Amino acid sequence: MMTQVKNFYFNDFRECCSVLWDKNGECVIVDPGCGSESEKEVLYDFMEKNGIRPSAILLTHGHFDHVLGLTDCAKKYGIPVYMHPADKEILKIDDFFTRTYGFKMPVIDVDTIDIADGDILTFGNMSFEVIHTPGHTPGCVCFFDKKDRILLSGDTLFAGSIGRTDHPGGDYDQLMESIFSKLMCLDGDITVIPGHGPKTTIADERTKNPFLMPFNLPADDGTEE
Repeated sequence: MMTQVKNFYFNDFRECCSVLWDKNGECVIVDPGCGSESEKEVLYDFMEKNGIRPSAILLTHGHFDHVLGLTDCAKKYGIPVYMHPADKEILKIDDFFTRTYGFKMPVIDVDTIDIADGDILTFGNMSFEVIHTPGHTPGCVCFFDKKDRILLSGDTLFAGSIGRTDHPGGDYDQLMESIFSKLMCLDGDITVIPGHGPKTTIADERTKNPFLMPFNLPADDGTEE
């Protein structure tokens, strides 16, 4: 594997922030949910000690638990932020949700660069295909490193579960369509890094995820798929 990955689990929601870097130390930060000064220092110290240089922040979606450290991180390194434009409205209501949970949302004071389904984002020796997977939020995306067979699935797909759709902008039918038409068709050996919880593979989710049970139904010829 050319791309190296380090996952951090931040804030009260145990959100997965991933740092991916190439052999030259160029890196991207995916979903910086570091919500406290101590969590930010854990992230920053890791990159400093390993000689890793951030080039960009990639957002799978705009929910507050995935962007708590966004402004601080983007300004510290002076790096661009990539996000699907359909989630700009989600960023605007994050403060309401954080107050609902009893804490204050940091001001999101950064511009985002629009991305779209099928875009290829290249940083150093790393390339990520943008897969737009609306359902959890309108602008949810997954980032697919085809070369190293890594899928950063955000809150679209989890190990044994799927993203919730009861928040504003959520749509269950749309989420299922995204998963079945865009993710389950990928190769089974691809490693999936979700926005919460443990890693998994596409094959495991095809056969073990109770929300995707149609993949376990008998095929027309009587054999199991």
